[in-house]
Amino acid sequence: MSADEDQQQPEGPVAPKSPARPPVPDEEIEEQENRKMRVAMKMVGSAMVFIGFLQVFLSVNTGAEISIFPMIIYFSGMALWAYSSVDTITIRYAVIALSLLCAMAFMHFGEVLFWHKYMIYWGTVGMVVFFMFQTPKKPASS
Repeated sequence: MSADEDQQQPEGPVAPKSPARPPVPDEEIEEQENRKMRVAMKMVGSAMVFIGFLQVFLSVNTGAEISIFPMIIYFSGMALWAYSSVDTITIRYAVIALSLLCAMAFMHFGEVLFWHKYMIYWGTVGMVVFFMFQTPKKPASS
């Protein structure tokens, strides 16, 4: 037997080997996990804002009184949403501080007055209108 016969390829089609994937750097894994956490915080914050606003909206329409808990849910959700969504650091932390201050004020005073509900109602309507008509940023081309 010759050396050429020993190294013969098996008959039939041979599947090509897939190239080995390079290892993913730790920075990319951490960035992906950070992005997933921001999306989760944005979803939870938006849900909390919606739940709190829904109770305020129903109270405004029916004239019923509400407790402070919808306000606490609303402002806590606003703080979570701002932390995960607002890119400008000064605006982000200003919104967080204002939201937490309002939530603590409602906890301290323990009551929700008529004008509080209308401020929340029209403030949320204004915020939705602002973001609805804002044009999205185009990603930078490389």
